[in-house]
Amino acid sequence: MYIDFMVIPVPTANLKAYKSMVKKSAAAWKRSGALAYLEAIADDVKPGKVTSFPQSVKAKAGETVGCAYLVFKNKTHRNQCWKKMMADPFIKNFDPKTMPFDGKRMFFGGFKPLVSF
Repeated sequence: MYIDFMVIPVPTANLKAYKSMVKKSAAAWKRSGALAYLEAIADDVKPGKVTSFPQSVKAKAGETVGCAYLVFKNKTHRNQCWKKMMADPFIKNFDPKTMPFDGKRMFFGGFKPLVSF
């Protein structure tokens, strides 16, 4: 198993548009072969003294934090899915100017599971 995590600042005024976009993203990931995709919005996260989810994306007033994870068979499968995703019509027709969030403050990465049940 291999997992990609993403953390995204989302203006609360754009939550409806964000939800619409991630539903399309989920369908594209499914077409690309990802095993699972989950998108979540912050519910019980607070700014910390040193670090926190809001601080990680430099959340501004009126923004919340979105998190997503994708599950793949392994890193090779993940790389194959990303390649397919980049060729998917969802990405090909995607206009970054219309994103309902600030993509410059999004961060993501791939992780190998350490423990699971």
